[in-house]
Amino acid sequence: MARQRGVIKLEGTLDDVTFYKSLDGYIAKTKSSISKSRILTDPQFARTRENMNEFTLAAHSGKDLRDTANVMIHKAPDPRAVSRVLRLMSVIAKFDTTSPRGERNVGVAIANPAALALLKGFEFNSKSQIASVLLNPYSVNKTTGVISIGGLIPINDVAAPPSATHLTLRGAFAVVNFATGASEIQYTNEVNLPIDSAASNVLLTPTAVPALVGTKIFLLQIEFFQEINAVQYELNNGIFNALVIAEVE
Repeated sequence: MARQRGVIKLEGTLDDVTFYKSLDGYIAKTKSSISKSRILTDPQFARTRENMNEFTLAAHSGKDLRDTANVMIHKAPDPRAVSRVLRLMSVIAKFDTTSPRGERNVGVAIANPAALALLKGFEFNSKSQIASVLLNPYSVNKTTGVISIGGLIPINDVAAPPSATHLTLRGAFAVVNFATGASEIQYTNEVNLPIDSAASNVLLTPTAVPALVGTKIFLLQIEFFQEINAVQYELNNGIFNALVIAEVE
């Protein structure tokens, strides 16, 4: 794979070279000389097929997580979120020490505390992370899903974009069963605050505790707005918003 340089950028296929635009710019790559049918049947490619199958299983688990948090992810967009979640799931799946090679999966691996710990702190928007935006500590009650932020002074404790006048904090209590693909999510109330020097004790309480059995995932989000004539407008399509897996169980 190579990058296209020069004034004229190509898209399409010429002979055995495919030209296309990606998030990394304009790319050119040659067509593989190995056919798909050979990869799927030739014993020499057994390891390749196993890797492909584990990649597919990890992709399904990543989709399960993203679908569960879809509403909140849309408010903290990152064009690389899909690939970053897939990478995380691929790493977690390797903690499956019981399934045969080619069948290792997140549904089994997530029972390992070390694998579960990898989920905690995952930032869905790599360009704006809770760890860098919210400077005040928070706590999560893993029984009720309540997220508490005590004595929050937005002007001091939040690294807000220069044009932001207000922020909204929200959370969610989600459960994902990575073995079956089932999921459930319960959202909290939203707390909207002006970015000023007033102190607030923030409590984000889910509407209910999920009944589903699986991996508990607690989400925390911060969204920024600019108020003009008493109306709050979202900043730049949400690129400054942050969303993190605040806790897991």
